[in-house]
Amino acid sequence: MTISYSTAPIALRGAPGSPYTRKMLAVLRYRRIPYRFLVGGLGPLDEALPRAKVELLPTFYFEAEDGQLEAVVDSTPIIRRLEAEALGRSVIPNDPALAFLNYLLEDYADEWLTKAMFHYRWHYAADIELAGEVLPRWRDLTSSDAQIAPRTQFVRERQIARLYVVGSNATTAPLIEDSYKRLLRCFDACIQDGPFLFGQRPASADFGLFGQLTQLAAFDPTPAQLTQSMAPRVVAWVHTAEDLSGLEPEEAHWRAADALPASLHALLREVGRTYVPALLANARAIDANAEQVETAIDGQPWVQKPFPYQAKCLQWVRQEYARLDGTARATVDDALAGTGCEALFQTNVDGLA
Repeated sequence: MTISYSTAPIALRGAPGSPYTRKMLAVLRYRRIPYRFLVGGLGPLDEALPRAKVELLPTFYFEAEDGQLEAVVDSTPIIRRLEAEALGRSVIPNDPALAFLNYLLEDYADEWLTKAMFHYRWHYAADIELAGEVLPRWRDLTSSDAQIAPRTQFVRERQIARLYVVGSNATTAPLIEDSYKRLLRCFDACIQDGPFLFGQRPASADFGLFGQLTQLAAFDPTPAQLTQSMAPRVVAWVHTAEDLSGLEPEEAHWRAADALPASLHALLREVGRTYVPALLANARAIDANAEQVETAIDGQPWVQKPFPYQAKCLQWVRQEYARLDGTARATVDDALAGTGCEALFQTNVDGLA
């Protein structure tokens, strides 16, 4: 079904500090899809809106077949739903091999790079201080400092207590930070070759990286200072990618799937170096009903609680790979050869693939 959003702007609820909210707002701007942005929680103006089964940000409100609004979350499937409902200015490459690589890199941004985002925000004192002061005020700009103070304390305590969800702890902190530094070097090179991952027009993976980097490069003080020092080009890219509505994309702006630059192969090696072993170890722990994921990533110990959602991410990546025809799969296999990402699709001793 194709919907005219020119007469019915999409409503979505989110927050400026949510990387997934920022990801989706940038997609909507680039695709020129009108929207109505509801900041923060359900308030007097939108209290009639339905609630999602799992309340995450952003929450989109789509019209269901019965004419009623439904609350929908999870940015990756929402992007693909919008591709079907609002034509033009696609963020999914037509080439199936590129589309798969785009899916993999979007998943990496959403599920691995967010570890760095959450880690830096709630691990370092300066970042904890700033986030605690600012985040509660996005929902309430008029309250006094005294009124905000208990909310500030609540946010800090709740989020610090949730560091375990992304796997940030004393053991994993060095690995997370080293991985972010390598990502900066890889992505800086990709921008020089691009300025987007797959050529001269942005794909959904670009917006996935953008969402996380709006916080890492432009809000939280510790990673922002690091990013400014190591990769000022990445900082400039983030500011530019905020609104790409003026870009006029053409099909020729996608690069050929069999002519990927060395910079993109380097980024795929980073995915294979960190995210892939984390996904596989998490799946093994869940299959074994283990209480803890324990493995080595890049020669360093990795310990965290199992994360059921990321077990689903592994399944979805494999499903996308299984849908490729012979030619596209051969192109993808060539692109992934030697990166470590090929382990996602290889049967191992644990029979997970």
